[in-house]
Amino acid sequence: MINRKDFCKWGKEVVEKETAAIKNLLTCINDDFAHACELIFANKGRLIVIGLGKSGHIGNKIAATLASTGTPAFFVHAAEATHGDFGMITAEDIVLAISNSGKTNEILTLLPFIKHLNIPLISITGNPTSPLAKSANINLNIDVLSEAGPLDLAPTSSTTACLVMGDALAIALLHARDFKKEDFARAHPGGMLGKRLLLNVQELMRTGEKIPKVANTVSLKDALCEMTTKHLGMTTIVDSHNKLLGIFTDGDLRRTFEDHSDLEALNIAELMTQDCITTTPEALAFETFNEMECHKITAIPVLDENKHVIGIIHLHDILQSGVI
Repeated sequence: MINRKDFCKWGKEVVEKETAAIKNLLTCINDDFAHACELIFANKGRLIVIGLGKSGHIGNKIAATLASTGTPAFFVHAAEATHGDFGMITAEDIVLAISNSGKTNEILTLLPFIKHLNIPLISITGNPTSPLAKSANINLNIDVLSEAGPLDLAPTSSTTACLVMGDALAIALLHARDFKKEDFARAHPGGMLGKRLLLNVQELMRTGEKIPKVANTVSLKDALCEMTTKHLGMTTIVDSHNKLLGIFTDGDLRRTFEDHSDLEALNIAELMTQDCITTTPEALAFETFNEMECHKITAIPVLDENKHVIGIIHLHDILQSGVI
């Protein structure tokens, strides 16, 4: 009878075999690998990844990883390429063809047309003596001792090795391009990382009449009216040139009730917090949120280079943007 220990044993066997396949790749990161990276790095066109079956699925992922890390790339299905999609490939491109056997007919059929375009062909195969490997300008060998399954048939270790080789190409090229987090974010504008690295305070801050703002000469009552009208639980206090002098918050109001009995006689300049947290329009919204969390505050004045109040950013504005 099969029990849980059997499942764990079989699972561990797969992990061990695929780990060995990946370790074997270390010997395949050689001059051929470096030459492939040099060709792709110097290329002005796109990297066209071609594959079929399981290799096609892996190729699709490799192309996506390359594209998101600074190397223009896209995937072309080998069978579809013979029925019109080959027209996507131009003389400025490089082809990366993937076939573990190196004998995939649909890919071999394309070789004369690739040669006619006179563009570099890089192959990833598990057989360096195969027709595809011999036809390529560079072959990246991913030969594995065996697949992970007991029948040594289903692509497992070989597809894992291919995926890792593709990752190695992508990350080596990422280093060569000095690709940074900001570049990655620009390739992912709809993702969380993109928002965190690209969305700044200027795009979210409240401006104009929406800014709670009073002069330093007004009474506490007038300041409270401004706070009530703007619904942010605080107001900025500015001088005659719109320079920030301080802020007054709900917390300051509670402390005022505790410390003063004659509220009518109080001027806001006596009660405001002068040493307050501020930000700039260029600051990242995500970092501003972290600062708010750190100091337990819900709104921050936004100042220009001359300390003029040009906006206000509230915690809810950042949360609603989806950056958190």
